[in-house]
Amino acid sequence: MLQQRAIVDRMDDPQPLLLSHRWPAPAAAHLPELALTAAERRQLRGRRHTRCGRPLLLQLPRGEALRPGDGLAAAPAGPALVRVVAAEEELLQLQSDDPLALLQAAYHLGNRHVALQIFAGELRLLADPVLERLLRDRGLAPVLLRAPFAPEAGAYDDPGAGHHHGPEHHDHHGH
Repeated sequence: MLQQRAIVDRMDDPQPLLLSHRWPAPAAAHLPELALTAAERRQLRGRRHTRCGRPLLLQLPRGEALRPGDGLAAAPAGPALVRVVAAEEELLQLQSDDPLALLQAAYHLGNRHVALQIFAGELRLLADPVLERLLRDRGLAPVLLRAPFAPEAGAYDDPGAGHHHGPEHHDHHGH
């Protein structure tokens, strides 16, 4: 355990640590954290840095987006060396005593393919002035918030499932 931590914590090594394998949700909370936004968790290749500044190079197989809690390793049978966490992002938080108002907001946002994090009595989405105006026009009072964002997995998170938008896609969802 100490040896793997030493590999990741070596700040004096300018060479990025190559991570090419994913382990779903390791229980190792002691691993160095790789904080990624929701959009960055979909980009499975490229240079990144751990929270402590260690350079990393991701070369993960295409497919499912990373999820908070996933571990990343350098070899197929190797131990997880870092743990993915959701980075804080600027969000709009919607709360309402009227469950129907939140359900309607979720419908309208989903119709626009907006990623949502859903809680009992609350919706969160990435801050966007156009969507904020739409929600205010619907009688809701979005609050700006900075927090980790882990939206619901949807059809886009599973490359073999459901609704896919190709380059020639013509959307017929009412917008």
